[in-house]
Order: sequence, then C-alpha cells, then structure tokens
Amino acid sequence: MSVERPSLQVLHDELVECRRCERLVEWRESVAATKRRAYRDEVYWGRPVPGFGDPNATLVLVGLAPGAHGANRTGRMFTGDRSGDFLYAALHRAGVASQASSVARDDGLELRGVFITAPCHCAPPDNKPTPSELQACRHWLLAELRLLARARVFLALGKIGYDAIVGLSKQAALDRAAVVAKVPPFAHGGSAQIPDPRGTAAKAWLFGSYHVSQQNTQTGRLTEAMFDAVLTRALEQARR
Repeated sequence: MSVERPSLQVLHDELVECRRCERLVEWRESVAATKRRAYRDEVYWGRPVPGFGDPNATLVLVGLAPGAHGANRTGRMFTGDRSGDFLYAALHRAGVASQASSVARDDGLELRGVFITAPCHCAPPDNKPTPSELQACRHWLLAELRLLARARVFLALGKIGYDAIVGLSKQAALDRAAVVAKVPPFAHGGSAQIPDPRGTAAKAWLFGSYHVSQQNTQTGRLTEAMFDAVLTRALEQARR
C-alpha cells in the first residue's frame, strides 16, 4: 500500500508550532507583544511563517526570513511591509499574482505557478538569522520543497536564500553519490543549472536577485526593471 504524502497544509500546521530556536522564539513573541505604534490595535501573528503560493508551482522564490512587522505581524510571507509591496507588484506585472498588493492573509491574493518561502521561517533580530538557526530550519525548507512536485526553477532573493538552495542541492547530490559540480557564487542576474535540491535525479535551475528589501529598493541597488528582468528569465525557464 502506498503512503500518501502529507499536504502543504499539514506541514504548515506543524511548522507554526515550532519553538526550536530559543532566540527566535523570544524575539518574534517580544515583537508581537510590544508591536509597532502604527499597528498597536492589530493582533500580531508572532509564530513561524509558512510558505505561500501555488502548490503546483513551477517557480519557487526563496527569500531570507519574515520581517518583524511584516510577515511576523500578518502571518504571510512578504506581506504587510515595503519588501512585499515591491515583490507582489512585480509578480502582478508578470501576470502571476491576482493583485498587486499583499496586506493580510485573507486579502484574496492568489499566486499562479509561483510559491514563496524562506530558509528561516521566524523573524530574526536585525533580519540576521545565525548559521545554527538556518541549519535548524533547513528541514522545514526541504520538506516544503519536496511537496512542490512540479517546481524545477528557484529564484533566490539574496545571498542567504541562494546559499540555502545551493547547500540543499550539494547535499542531495552527495546523498545520491552524484558528481557535485561547482556552482557560481551569488550574483544578481546570475543563473546555474544544479542538482535538484530535493534529491530527485532531475536537474533544476537557480537564479539570483538582490533581495527586495527596502534597503535595496530605496537606494536604487535593485530597481523594478532589474527585478523584472530576472523574474522574466526565471518564469520563462519554469514554463519550458
């Protein structure tokens, strides 16, 4: 008898109960309790934030971690802050998001062919998870990716997301006793074919983009045109 794979919803129900990293638990809950003044009347999510998007996605966007007053407040990746404003507007321009903004879990937003996740599912202090925290969250990322059976293209938003996929890919190749090819270091607009990070015999594609953080978008390091160009390439590869 075959065993049915757990659904993303089952996995996410388990994920949101995770309390493995003491520093992250303390931080996310402290932020949720003290709140930002602009959101003082809202109930913060204050838990691990699961991935969001189409379960049949062919493209997976891999960020960094939930924002303290964005996803940690709303409970959905890249929702409720400037990073999300930039990202979802781009996804809408590309025709893969039903609307150009993401403000709450129940705002009706749907993604088509795209899924968004991160190597760290809890908001970290200063937006910087430690190596041990990333390692502790690694199994959640891998479990999520394994349930996205059609995904063959990954777009990393920043070096940490890029390195997370490269790390999973290298480990998957080692587990299969396959040749571990050298992957180029992170660069905006860079791309490489890699072993499937989920451990199948298939190949995958990894693209890199600067993170859509306010620090990058408001300084001009990442413009709409720059991001649209990388996103278009990744989507084209995912549709082949």
